[in-house]
Amino acid sequence: MPNAQFPNSHFPFLEYPSGPLPLDSSFYIPRPPIEELAYQELTQPGSVIRIKATKEMGKTSLMLRILAHATTLGYRTVNLDFQQVDAAILSNLDKFLRWFCTRISQELNLKPNLDEYWDEDIGSKVSCTIYLRWYLLEQLDTPVVLALNEVHRIFEYPSLAQEFLPLLRSWHEEAQQVEAWQKLRLIVVYSTEVYVPLNITQSPFNVGLPLRLPEFTREQVEELARCYGLDWADGSQAEQLMAMVGGHPGLVRLAIYHLAHPTLLKEEKWGRLQELLQDADTESGIYRDHLRGHWTTLKKNPALAAAFKTVVTANESVILEPIFAYELESMGLVKLSNDKVAVSCELYRRYFGKQFQQRENLGNQPEQRLQERLMQLEEENLQLQRLCILDELTQLANRRYFDQFLEQEWRQLASEAAPMSLILCEIDFFKIYNDSFGHQAGDNCLRQVASAIYVCVQQIIKGGLIARYSGDEFAVILPHTEAVSAVQIAEKIRNQVKALGIAHAKLHIGLPETISLSLGVASIIPHADSSSMVLLVGADNALYQSKAQGHDRVTLYDFANH
Repeated sequence: MPNAQFPNSHFPFLEYPSGPLPLDSSFYIPRPPIEELAYQELTQPGSVIRIKATKEMGKTSLMLRILAHATTLGYRTVNLDFQQVDAAILSNLDKFLRWFCTRISQELNLKPNLDEYWDEDIGSKVSCTIYLRWYLLEQLDTPVVLALNEVHRIFEYPSLAQEFLPLLRSWHEEAQQVEAWQKLRLIVVYSTEVYVPLNITQSPFNVGLPLRLPEFTREQVEELARCYGLDWADGSQAEQLMAMVGGHPGLVRLAIYHLAHPTLLKEEKWGRLQELLQDADTESGIYRDHLRGHWTTLKKNPALAAAFKTVVTANESVILEPIFAYELESMGLVKLSNDKVAVSCELYRRYFGKQFQQRENLGNQPEQRLQERLMQLEEENLQLQRLCILDELTQLANRRYFDQFLEQEWRQLASEAAPMSLILCEIDFFKIYNDSFGHQAGDNCLRQVASAIYVCVQQIIKGGLIARYSGDEFAVILPHTEAVSAVQIAEKIRNQVKALGIAHAKLHIGLPETISLSLGVASIIPHADSSSMVLLVGADNALYQSKAQGHDRVTLYDFANH
């Protein structure tokens, strides 16, 4: 065994610990039975494997080995990294799904053929589903393992997340009946550091095989040390390191790297574990970048920082608000035991304890207190402004802001003699749906419909306004839009909502199978001497006609005959 302080010249190249470990790396430490469970699940038709962990826990390294195993089984593999997607693509559902299908085609060495399968009348999600099934899966004789890495990037775009993630689940459910979908095996890799609320019945994160990567055990730390040429056979060094950083793979690997690296050993403090650990929680220590990253995140969320301060300064485990406990655990800063929370490791207790103390000392200075109060007031003011214009449930504009915007646009377009259109939408038989399934399901239905309307309109026109007009009604103001275009947009909205496939209450005879919309459209050139109520009344009358004629339709109000 090479000496701990002077490894032999045949010692393997020590690459700085960063990113996933290559397949041929001698530093990969298996964590049984995780790998074997993943390999077994991979053989199941339509399977989903979910790999969840915080940063630097080895998610991507495990994913690469699952893909390599799939190759040995004769499966085709596709590896998509969502960090490579442009923000402009992530902001648009249609663009994202086209990127998604194109990249899968390219990875399978197939020519992308989207134009033949994409149909805007049935929506992007249905087009994507048809493309994957009929163009890709039906042509292949072997299973396809689709690995989606860094999926938490999608969480930063809530509208996209609420559309795309349930779509993944729908493909998994289709595999129970459709042979083509049984060929698709999904690997979903994500960090838990970002949270987006999803309907549990639609989220892909409660189906399939969940693999939550654990920390290293002492035996695994010792094995990693051996891989680096260190003799930690008596176990005392592993215990010292784990007393500071626990079994966090990234933190453990970084320390062992610095202890084993021949060049770094020239500086005596890197050669001895005890001295390395003494500097661990300082700005000159090896963990400074890791710690600064977490501190930056906490400073952006004062409420979360305050919650974590409670944990760090407590002498025992504490109880936190569930959302704070979840977010801190997701960042890897705390561990949960029943309902109580404790700091993850001594490194975090020391470093963040000092940061909170320094911040408190600064806060005692009059100028600093004034500056922090001004920033707090500015944040509270922005929050109040947001509450004044947004509907809390759907995150669309509220009725108050709708009225203001309508009057503002009416005056502006009157001065330009330019057309203006208004679409009013009402969910058909929503009261029956709400009474049958309960208010929680009703709220979720409203959110989904709101998101569908928003995505549809944003893809077509800019500069308008989408609002929640009343309980189950939505309104779309379309400046510089004539009647023909407004009706076309209304039809797209109607089709988009039907494509959601939200099942209606089947206990009531005569109801449609899925949630639908009735829509009324009015279009006019505003006049300075008339009121915007003319347009509003016209759209409302058209909506009434749509409902009277059987619902699930678009009606244009005819000003010429009224």
